Amino acid sequence: MASPDYYDILGLSRKAKAEEIRKAYRRLARKYHPDVNPGDKSAEERFKKIQEAYDVLSDTKKKQMYDQYGFYSAAGVPPGAEGPQQGPGMGFGGFDFTDFFSQATGGGRAQAGASGGFRDVFSQFFGGQRAEHAAQPERGADLEYAVTIDFWQAIRGAQVPLSVNHFESCGVCGGSGRQGGQTTVCPECKGSGSVTQAAGAMRFSLTCPKCGGQGRLKNACQGCHGEGRVSRTETVEVRIPAGVQSGARLRVPGKGNAGTMGAAAGDLYINVRVEPHAFFHRHGDDILIRVPVTVSEAGLGAKIEVPTIDGRALLKIPMGTHNGQKFRLRERGVMNSRKGVRGDQIVEVIVEAPPVRDERTKELLRELASLNTEDPRADIWSKV
Repeated sequence: MASPDYYDILGLSRKAKAEEIRKAYRRLARKYHPDVNPGDKSAEERFKKIQEAYDVLSDTKKKQMYDQYGFYSAAGVPPGAEGPQQGPGMGFGGFDFTDFFSQATGGGRAQAGASGGFRDVFSQFFGGQRAEHAAQPERGADLEYAVTIDFWQAIRGAQVPLSVNHFESCGVCGGSGRQGGQTTVCPECKGSGSVTQAAGAMRFSLTCPKCGGQGRLKNACQGCHGEGRVSRTETVEVRIPAGVQSGARLRVPGKGNAGTMGAAAGDLYINVRVEPHAFFHRHGDDILIRVPVTVSEAGLGAKIEVPTIDGRALLKIPMGTHNGQKFRLRERGVMNSRKGVRGDQIVEVIVEAPPVRDERTKELLRELASLNTEDPRADIWSKV
C-alpha cells in the first residue's frame, strides 16, 4: 500500500516549516476533534489521520526519513534505497523483491530469520550489513490543544478540565504489548507477513517489521494487539497559573501520546487564550482603566474611589488635573509568578463637562470663563 501523503492531510506544501506544521495541526485538530463532532465516524477517522501525520512531521528524524524516501517505517529503509531519484525506465513499481528472492532459492516465501529476503540481496551489492527487522520502542508524540479562559481565571489562576484524545498505555499488558501464551494477527501487515512501501515510482515489499514476517504476533496482548497502547479520551485537569497571559504555552508532562512498546509518553502543550474584560485592560503585568471625574474634582482636587482587581482603592486627584492625565497605583496590577513581583494599575482621568440644564449653571460657567481668560489653543498656532 502507498504511504499516505502527510503534507496533503495537513493541507501543506512539502516546503512547510515546523511552525506552519504546528499551526495546521492545531487548526485541523480543533475542527475534527471527536468532542466537537460527537458520533461522526468520518471526523474521528480524519482526526486519527491528522494525529498520525503530525506524529511524523513534528519529529525531526521521522520527517527526515519521510521527506527522503516518501514513507516512514520504524524498521528503517532497505539498504541501497536512495529515495525517489531513479531515471526514466528505472522504476521497480510493482516488483516484489521478496518473491523474486524466494524463487531464486528454491521456491516458497522466505521465512523470518532465514535468508532475509531482498534486504540481504541489497547488502551483497552495497556491502551493508543485514538490517534488523524488529521495531524499536519510540517515545510518544507531543500533543497540542488550545484552551480559552476568562479574565479572572487568568488573574487568579484556575483548574480547567480538558478533554484529550490520545494513545494511552494498555492497561492489560502494562504497555509491553505482550501477554503470556496469546497470539494475534499482526495489525501492521494484516497477517500477510510483509508490507509494501512506496518511494516515488519505486515500490518495495518489506518483511513486516512488527511480526518479522510471521503474520502473527506471539504472546501478543489481546487488548492492544501487541501495540502496547490504545486510543482513549481522557479528561485532564490543567492547572492555569495565576497571572498567565494570552498566548502563553503551558506544558503538562506525560499527557501526550503513550510511547510504543513501553517507551515514555510525550507531553501535552496547552495554548492559552484569555478573553478580554469590559473594564480592566491588561498590558503585561499592569492594569489600565479609565475613570471619569467632574470639572470641579479636576480643578479643585479630590479623593475618589476607583476599582482594582482586588476591590476598591482610594486615588488622590491633585488640583488642576488635566483630561487624559494618568496616575499610578503601585503594586495593584497582576502578580508575576515567575518574577515574584506585582505590576501596577494605571488610572487615566477623563474630565467630563457638567450638563447645562438651568440658568444658574450657565451663570456659573460664564463667571468661570471671565475669571480664566487664557486661550487654551494659543500655543497650537506657533506649531502649525
